[in-house]
Amino acid sequence: MEKEEQIQVLKDLIKINSVNGNEIEVATYLKKLFAKHGIDAQIDAFGDDRANLTVDFGTGDQVLGITGHMDTVAVGDENKWHTSPFDPYQDGDRLYGRGAADMKSGLAAEVIALIELHDQEQLPAGHVRFIATAGEEYGTPGANRLEAAGVAKDLVGLVVGEPTSGNVVYAHSGSLNYRITSTGKSVHSSQPENGTNAIDALVDYCIKERTLFDDAPLDPYLGKVKHSVTVINGGDQVNTIPDFAAIKGNIRPTKAFDNDHVIARIKQTIDEINANSDGQLTFELIHNFRPVASDPDSHFVKNALQATQDAYHDVANHVRPKLTVINGATDASVFVKHNQDLPVIVLGADEWNVAHQINEYTTISSYLATVNVYKNIISHFFE
Repeated sequence: MEKEEQIQVLKDLIKINSVNGNEIEVATYLKKLFAKHGIDAQIDAFGDDRANLTVDFGTGDQVLGITGHMDTVAVGDENKWHTSPFDPYQDGDRLYGRGAADMKSGLAAEVIALIELHDQEQLPAGHVRFIATAGEEYGTPGANRLEAAGVAKDLVGLVVGEPTSGNVVYAHSGSLNYRITSTGKSVHSSQPENGTNAIDALVDYCIKERTLFDDAPLDPYLGKVKHSVTVINGGDQVNTIPDFAAIKGNIRPTKAFDNDHVIARIKQTIDEINANSDGQLTFELIHNFRPVASDPDSHFVKNALQATQDAYHDVANHVRPKLTVINGATDASVFVKHNQDLPVIVLGADEWNVAHQINEYTTISSYLATVNVYKNIISHFFE
């Protein structure tokens, strides 16, 4: 594709409002784009305008996965945007719009890389699977649906096109969201001894939670388990002892102390509190995304680093890409569910510091460079 055509693909994707949904329109656009180049894409629609899209190139038992999500987060206060979030605006090297960074730039770059390799007959002698998902920003319904259908069962490597400013993320934490509810007995606040304050047991948990993972082993890549209680609700009236209260928390598991260890530790703590309290705590798992990690000395990671450093060398004023880790989670957390040693890298264009923000943007130069990065990674993966 010519440069302007590559840019237009990204602009077309930004124009599609896929805030927490409407991936069917993105998938339909991509299917038509692939079809123009003689490539057959499969749309997996599952109601309410939600959809995934997959394309298989080549054959073989070992499959390289290339994945990106088609949804975006909400725009926030649209009055604070310089321009309409769904009317992509180019100002010099910057292209503004919701999803410009996270992650329609990565999605478009992946698609263009695959189309160009196909048209130039430069696809590797192997099996490459493009996986575009629904709902990565909330709940990952698309990735979970595809994983259950076996889309990741034969993957031997996975590239995730989230914005990383050209850096190669070789490990990221999981993300575990949970709720703990507390049941007590309501009475008038003048007679608290006759009731059971549901807040008390939750306070006991919150105190323990501060140090709950202090003895968890350090992960060689991701470090400490990060954890927080982030939401608390309880009581309706100041002169009534509450009989119900609840908290929500978020934890970032690591490979060294994974989701199963985290859940077991929480449940053990709840059992101890319940054994010594009149109130009763109940644990509920909301989301359970696993950590991923690749060997930074592997051919997969080293080739990706060399590819991105080469491609970004000519991008003016751009910091040299490096290896790094993050504490966020991606769809890869779902795709490793039944293959927790799957090598994964996260690699995409600018600008990861403005993802989810007002006036989100990517840079045209990094976007075009990332197309070449993906082409290089795909071409050399099976060597």
